[in-house]
Amino acid sequence: MASSAIKPFTIAVPDEKLQRLKQKLALADFPNEIEGVEPWSQGPPVADIKRLTSYWANEFDWREIESKLNQFPQFVAPVEVDGFGNYNIHFVHQKSSVKNAIPLLFVHGWPGSFIEVTRVVSELTKAGGDDVPAFHVVAPSLVDFGFSSKNTKKGFGIDQQAEALHKLMLALGYDEYVTQGGDLGCLVTRFLAIKYGKTHIKAQHLSNTAPAEPTEASFPELHAKCQSAGLSDGELAGLGRTQKFNTEGNGYYKKQATKPQTVGYFMTDSPVGLLAWLYECLHDWVDGYQWTDEEILTWVSIYYFSKPGPAQSSFVYWAIEHHDGLGGNAFVASGQFADVPVGVSRFPGDLILLPKLWNHTLGPVVFEREHEKGGHFAAWERPDAIVQDLRDMFGRKGGAFGVVTGKTGFD
Repeated sequence: MASSAIKPFTIAVPDEKLQRLKQKLALADFPNEIEGVEPWSQGPPVADIKRLTSYWANEFDWREIESKLNQFPQFVAPVEVDGFGNYNIHFVHQKSSVKNAIPLLFVHGWPGSFIEVTRVVSELTKAGGDDVPAFHVVAPSLVDFGFSSKNTKKGFGIDQQAEALHKLMLALGYDEYVTQGGDLGCLVTRFLAIKYGKTHIKAQHLSNTAPAEPTEASFPELHAKCQSAGLSDGELAGLGRTQKFNTEGNGYYKKQATKPQTVGYFMTDSPVGLLAWLYECLHDWVDGYQWTDEEILTWVSIYYFSKPGPAQSSFVYWAIEHHDGLGGNAFVASGQFADVPVGVSRFPGDLILLPKLWNHTLGPVVFEREHEKGGHFAAWERPDAIVQDLRDMFGRKGGAFGVVTGKTGFD
């Protein structure tokens, strides 16, 4: 791809879409609730959704949000994915003033978007002196998300998401780079490490992990270490949270992974339906974080106004469960060992918290930190923690210092 093919991008939702949203919100009908049920035990309370609907229709100012988002340098680039054709990838690209800054690919999750990077990008690109490495940050919208293209072809999965982002980084001149990811972003960065290995992906930092359990056959030494070490109180609590999520909290996953087309009808036609679907996750997946109504509706509006459409992101879950590779599941495939340095940040309010030693099945672990506060949306809830962990991992005393040739993060 020629660099001239990369074009500046400005978010500009047409007035007609804003007016249609207001019309649909004005016509919204709301369900009843069962009396005596504990709030949130069966989903978002009607009072909350009514309040947010009213705020969305009458007070929320998308044009102001647009203006704030457009302060971040954004671009769009055409990328060809083998066997699938061309896709336009939208991305934030904020470069540091530090000449030897480390190229960092930041990959968002669901129900997040590129907005997740906005709370960390300024600090990560900042020149910090001898002890603080700086980064050139690239934060794309995945295909089917935000302002990137939609996919209409069967078989486009996490492999292809990884390929698209890797080709984007190459087009930007980053032949070697490091990655950061949570949720879907973790899955994509794992595939990047597996597919492109040490040649291009020099290290990966993960704020969510779902490693496989080491067995006597797969990792005999690690298996023996796990058996002798036992589990800490924190790890036992994490397993309890994981079990609760698997039994009571992942209905969204099962539906989107099996019948995304069905989910797509209400997500596309009903902004209130989309709001309730996403708001449940925003509420349940944090560790006491207090969302403002403006934050909630900003996250939801990016889905509602997305170029691919509100429902398109659901299809990624079908692709995860119908992966052509190892185990027929992209989560299983992502658990392969890759000889790429791994950094892991654990937050107690996350959804899946497996024993820490299991992370060593992913690759050589060079950084680990367990935080006392934080949930699933780490870069949004705890931007301070993500920034510090990346600085420590890639700083002069970190396990991933100097992994990118000639790019230490310091002048």
